Amino acid sequence: MPLIPEEPQIHESVPGPRATPAAGRTAPTPRPVPGPGPRPAPPRGAPASSARPGKPGPAAPPRGPVAAPPAQRTGSPQPAAIPENAAGAQLQLIPAPADGAIDAADEAVDLLLDSGRAPSEILVLTTGEMHPWAAHELSFGEASYWAQHDAVDDVFYADAAAQRATGRPVVVVAVNGGTDEVTAHALPSAMARAGTLLVVCGDPQRINSVLGANA
Repeated sequence: MPLIPEEPQIHESVPGPRATPAAGRTAPTPRPVPGPGPRPAPPRGAPASSARPGKPGPAAPPRGPVAAPPAQRTGSPQPAAIPENAAGAQLQLIPAPADGAIDAADEAVDLLLDSGRAPSEILVLTTGEMHPWAAHELSFGEASYWAQHDAVDDVFYADAAAQRATGRPVVVVAVNGGTDEVTAHALPSAMARAGTLLVVCGDPQRINSVLGANA
């Protein structure tokens, strides 16, 4: 299904190393990253006007077994759906150009951290050039770099193709380059690694196009 940007609303924050945007480049402001979980129900007995407004339409029938909602339809061709993992990770797209995807991912991490997420719960993947933090840590050798991954005590940054990077509750993907084939494999792989939330930062048109071509 096509990835559609969510409305601004974030309830979680992501701790961990925070990279500084490249000099001379202004980091785009991503839309807030929502945390998984149902919205709180209105107080019992509250008037109907106090509930959050929704689309007008007929009253819903008595609740029974709830089927999975159909994929949203858009005017563009439907891309291949990113398979959900067993936990049903929530998916959010933050629009960003390729050269601003890492900055958008860093801002998403900051928002998640500010909302209470532990640094150890977040994994950040890149499809193109390595995140500056990963490049810096790898300069000290792979053993030291992967030791930090295995310690699971901070946000970890890796290449999307790195098989050794294991899953975490929250996975943030920066589609900052790479071939269409790399992107087409990176997104389903990232979804499989995400426990509750997958945030994808990149160009929505390109992402949908790549997934659609591989449907």
